[in-house]
Amino acid sequence: MLVKGKLTQAIQWNEEKYTLEVIDQRLLPFKFKIIELKTSQQIFDAIKDMVVRGAPVIGGTAAYGMYIAFLESLENGKVNIQKLKNKAIFLKSSRPTAVNLMFAVDSIFRKISTNTKAKEVLSWAKAYAQKDIDDCLQIGKAGLPLIEDIYNNKQETVNILTHCNAGWLATGEYGTATAPIYLAHDKGIPVHVWVDETRPRNQGANLTAWELQQHGVPFTIVADNTGGHLMQHNMVDMCIVGSDRTTVNGDVANKIGTYLKALAAYDNRIPFYVALPLSTIDFDMKDGIKNIPIEKRDTEELTHMSGINENKEIQRIRVFPENVQVANYAFDVTPAKYITALITEKGIVQAEKQAIRLLKS
Repeated sequence: MLVKGKLTQAIQWNEEKYTLEVIDQRLLPFKFKIIELKTSQQIFDAIKDMVVRGAPVIGGTAAYGMYIAFLESLENGKVNIQKLKNKAIFLKSSRPTAVNLMFAVDSIFRKISTNTKAKEVLSWAKAYAQKDIDDCLQIGKAGLPLIEDIYNNKQETVNILTHCNAGWLATGEYGTATAPIYLAHDKGIPVHVWVDETRPRNQGANLTAWELQQHGVPFTIVADNTGGHLMQHNMVDMCIVGSDRTTVNGDVANKIGTYLKALAAYDNRIPFYVALPLSTIDFDMKDGIKNIPIEKRDTEELTHMSGINENKEIQRIRVFPENVQVANYAFDVTPAKYITALITEKGIVQAEKQAIRLLKS
């Protein structure tokens, strides 16, 4: 997608330096910086510390992490499988909720034998990352008619509410929730996006808004609790969010606060869509509320905020009193009954077991 008019991807393999280049999302929107990852430890840290974030791009980063881990596991020209297995387990421990991480690591690990060549592993990592981009484009094409239908009916700007960041920064290209929006905008359909700020890390205000601004898509940032009010006053035509893990029965884990948006949409009869690649579906998990592990993150994400001061310096300040009890749940689960449909690279399907199982075939 576009950054200052230049085509840019969230992660990219540098053939000359043999390093993975990623955008440091922690610094956006105040500073655009690309950093190089050269070791499996650096890959682990980038995922854990949210240098890269968003389930699909975590998967792509981990895929390249497996290539680097492969190189680190070579002994006398042959890969030490046990050593590589340990590194795979290590990479998967960086974040617990996003199933793409496990999917990427396991899918590459299963292909590797003692006779596997490094160039093969690199080609698998590249293919994984490219498939993510291709899938997001297909998600966009699948979701575009939903926006077109609303526009054809009202002949006015289509207002879309989204939560957190499920844009190209979170996927490599196009995004999941944003893919239909970008395609609609590029086609000339007037769209406007209500962007939840998404506390505590402000991924909406910092990342989604930055993305949309770079691409010229109209948007308005709102506080997280504004969505219900907007829906009550007919200011939202549809909601589109992403997913970090979706169960086989259609429950969706996404950034904390998604469930409340789904409830408000359900009460106001506004369609609530979840856009996701199949790699985000956990086909072995049946009950999201009972079984999806919900990450509890560092309390400083709540007690402190980062901003830019009058000297153009990024500054971190405390916004809570000291010595208070804080709980920072990173995700919540939206039950399938509140989801209008899932938008996938294979098309739009209902959030229910039979339809989702067919996607695997």
